[in-house]
Amino acid sequence: MRISSKKKYLFFSSLMVSLVFFTYVYLHNFNDDNSKINRTDLVVHFIDVGQGDCILVQARDKNLLIDSGSNSSSKKVIHYIKKLKIKKIDYVIATHPHEDHIGAMDDILKNFEIEAFYAPKVTSSAKDFTNLVKELANQNKKISILKSGMHIKIYSDINLEVLSPKKDTYENINNYSPVMQLNFNEINFLFTGDSEKVIEEELLLNHINLSSQVIKVGHHGSKTSTSVDFLNKVNPMYAVISCGLGNDYGHPDSNVIKLLKEKDIKIFRTDKDGNILLYSDGKTLLYSTINNK
Repeated sequence: MRISSKKKYLFFSSLMVSLVFFTYVYLHNFNDDNSKINRTDLVVHFIDVGQGDCILVQARDKNLLIDSGSNSSSKKVIHYIKKLKIKKIDYVIATHPHEDHIGAMDDILKNFEIEAFYAPKVTSSAKDFTNLVKELANQNKKISILKSGMHIKIYSDINLEVLSPKKDTYENINNYSPVMQLNFNEINFLFTGDSEKVIEEELLLNHINLSSQVIKVGHHGSKTSTSVDFLNKVNPMYAVISCGLGNDYGHPDSNVIKLLKEKDIKIFRTDKDGNILLYSDGKTLLYSTINNK
């Protein structure tokens, strides 16, 4: 049976209309998602600094930086922040004086206007820490001591609560890392630095509300952190691990990954996903990754 030219025309016309319609729907939904992202009040950037930590929190027109990554990541972090057209960082937190967390911090101080600087009450004779202290002195800036019970009120509805450290006598310098919960209406982020299971146990014993949709997994996913009981208490949807590709420490630990998977928690890793961004309007969460590897 021969198909007339008219029927062929109608068939292909109908097919093209359908393709245009579905293409429009797809692009419309995609753009709609992005428009929601662009309108959010909170963006949390887990910046890929290799084996280290660096978290940038954009809360409306205020900025909070937690750690800076190592010396080798200095140019990358500065470029990343400047690309966002940020000139002023309202709050800077150095979680503890290890190079992979504060190595680039003196350069951050030199390149951006800093309003307030926070760190736990612990010192080090390491060059990176002394460089940081010297630059703070050059700018006549003081360190505000971070400890349990403190609040950094970014806005009336966006608050950073410091849950640890509770003591000044930890043997392991990692345990001075403040565990902090960022609260924004119905959404919580838990930042853990390099704190280990001894801190997790302290928090559990004190019956602190740890419930959070997002957890920055402690100590780069090391086996020294992320106990079952602690993870159960946090009960996150998303887990972010900041670590370097092929690092010498074997981070993240396979048992930690197994535990996260068993609890059906979506895992993001800077060594695999690159820069990880989470967006919130205080009720919902969206995410995206930027992988330049």
